[in-house]
Amino acid sequence: MNLRANKAVETEEYQPLKLVSKRFKSKKKVLTQQLIYIFCPAEKKQEIAGIVEGYEFDMIFNDYSIKDLSCKVICHFQSAHLSKEQRQFLVNATELGAWVEPLVSYLDARLGYTEVRLLHSGYFLHQKAFSILSTKRTQLAKRLIDLCAVFLLSFVALPVGIVAALAIKMESPGSIFYKQRRTGQYNDEFEVIKFRSMRSDAESKGAQWASINDNRVTRVGNFIRRTRIDELPQIINILKGEMSIVGPRPEREVFINDLEKEIPYYRFRHAVKPGVTGLAQVSYPYGASVNDAMWKHKYDIFYIKHHSTLLDIKILFKTVKVVLFGMGR
Repeated sequence: MNLRANKAVETEEYQPLKLVSKRFKSKKKVLTQQLIYIFCPAEKKQEIAGIVEGYEFDMIFNDYSIKDLSCKVICHFQSAHLSKEQRQFLVNATELGAWVEPLVSYLDARLGYTEVRLLHSGYFLHQKAFSILSTKRTQLAKRLIDLCAVFLLSFVALPVGIVAALAIKMESPGSIFYKQRRTGQYNDEFEVIKFRSMRSDAESKGAQWASINDNRVTRVGNFIRRTRIDELPQIINILKGEMSIVGPRPEREVFINDLEKEIPYYRFRHAVKPGVTGLAQVSYPYGASVNDAMWKHKYDIFYIKHHSTLLDIKILFKTVKVVLFGMGR
């Protein structure tokens, strides 16, 4: 990606815009442009440039000298802090053929996740944009999907669960189930239920991240984790209303306290019920670091922002693929 600073970066003196009628014919073309224009307060330019470094398209910052707006992609960031003339430029650009959109929203659509380092409080204060939070009908539809999923899963969960329970008991001493306090919606803690996949003394030295090839995981545990069988008892959590079939993965408070210091707005994921599966789990491979948690959070925020019944269904189908091919976590 190239970040190109134009001579007109900080000027408010523009030439009259050229009247054109040519516009984008499809959103797909908007999202595949090699060059986009970004308009932001001057002091934010370097910050944004550092965040978007590595993207596979070029960006030009604060070029108010553009005359032909035909089929241009223009993104703005913190436009409320621009001058009156600069904001008028964006309005005129909208009228004259450009695709004008907030930078975060554009990147959401293009990348498929939310660049959380570009978020600010205003993004969350417009809560009506988060339909999952503000629309009762959406919440009822989501609960209906949860109950339907529980009904269908029960036919698989009972026989598979019995086999898994016997295998766990035969391989290692200890309880068949593993219960752990996790943080759920509205930061309320609840007890998540899973089939035990680690040794009984796995956390004798305190809480620690699980990792790839974790030697605390038993042979049976490795299989049920890879196939998500260990998650089946969470049907009980769904029935109790503590979890949803789809949502951000519930995390432990001891880890959340550390992660929220490193990841912007990390606790916002608790605005919704945690899920057995989710967009982050089917989109990002297994990871056990702050950087991995950051990437998971990008998908979680995107999910909350763009939630729909159709998206839930797509995630459920992707989860089936993940289970069958043993990908993700």
